[in-house]
Amino acid sequence: MRLWVFIGISLVFWACGPKDSQEDSAKATIKSDTELMNRAIALSEKGFGRSRLSEYGFFETPMSKLKPAHGLVLPYSLNTPLFTDYADKERFIVLPNEEAKMVYDDRDVLQFPEGTIIVKNFLYEKENKGSDQKRRVVETRLLQLEQGEWNPISYVWNEEQSEAYLSVTGARLDLAFEHAGVERDLTYKVPTINQCKSCHMLNGGITPLGPSVRQLHRDEGSHVVEWIEKGYLKGAPDSGWPKLAQWDQPHERLNDRARAYLDINCGTCHRPGGPAKTSGLDLSVYAQDGYELGIGKKPVAAGKGSGGRLYDIVPGAPQESILLYRMESLDPGVMMPELGRSSVHREGVELIRAWIEEMEENKQISLIFAPN
Repeated sequence: MRLWVFIGISLVFWACGPKDSQEDSAKATIKSDTELMNRAIALSEKGFGRSRLSEYGFFETPMSKLKPAHGLVLPYSLNTPLFTDYADKERFIVLPNEEAKMVYDDRDVLQFPEGTIIVKNFLYEKENKGSDQKRRVVETRLLQLEQGEWNPISYVWNEEQSEAYLSVTGARLDLAFEHAGVERDLTYKVPTINQCKSCHMLNGGITPLGPSVRQLHRDEGSHVVEWIEKGYLKGAPDSGWPKLAQWDQPHERLNDRARAYLDINCGTCHRPGGPAKTSGLDLSVYAQDGYELGIGKKPVAAGKGSGGRLYDIVPGAPQESILLYRMESLDPGVMMPELGRSSVHREGVELIRAWIEEMEENKQISLIFAPN
């Protein structure tokens, strides 16, 4: 992926919600690093968090290289990550002290000690080979576990890549880049704090979404193995750890890849206890009923989001399936996910299209999540 142009950066002040009409209600352009800093300081003084990312001490200088400053900043990756406008991501778990341990959970995300901070950086590679900076970090998101509750916060990086500043009301970053030989333009949207909360909700509380055993364990380079050996993770059984397929690896089964993709991109909301639980749709990898997964299921209240289609998934007919229709849309009243993207993930769409097409031939679909 190559970043061609970084057109500009704007802070956006909008009402909570995903609709473009709300986002465009008011807009103030950030013209300098000083303005970013002054806004961040004002927010910090109101109790929203530290004004600058450097104050946490996560990374060595230059900070944009994202090199951990000490041994308690643990890098990790996911088997199948969430799509966010083709951004690359670098993730870290920051433990509060040497004695702190994460606890194994075979279904949900790991259990984390008080004071843990989960760090996710969003970046794009730059095309300019003559520059010392081969990439640009655009945003860093934190989830901080304080007094038993997770608190989200975002930081927007400056043009110089020397600092990232606190952002509460969101930001918009106009990007032009190339991915897989295709030139793309998009408006990357940094979420508001309330939008962060809306995606990370489970049973009325905020929770991390990515660092589960099924996302961290793999045949080679397993973070589960690594963290057990280093003493950071406890409570794991000797074997039987769940392992999620990698969505973009053709050697893995199509059904496993599609279910993994839906699990992280859709199933965090569409699951029991999730923000979209009233839809009756369960797109998590643990759904064991075809109807709950959407096969032959009519939407509860899709409105124009159905596109005139009758069922969420029609086996053998992706063009008649509401699920695919909403994945392909950029209409704020139709698109799913409704937050976190300004573009269509074509590769993801084609994966789900192939998965639905295959249903007709096989007549049945494997619904049981097989850990290994």
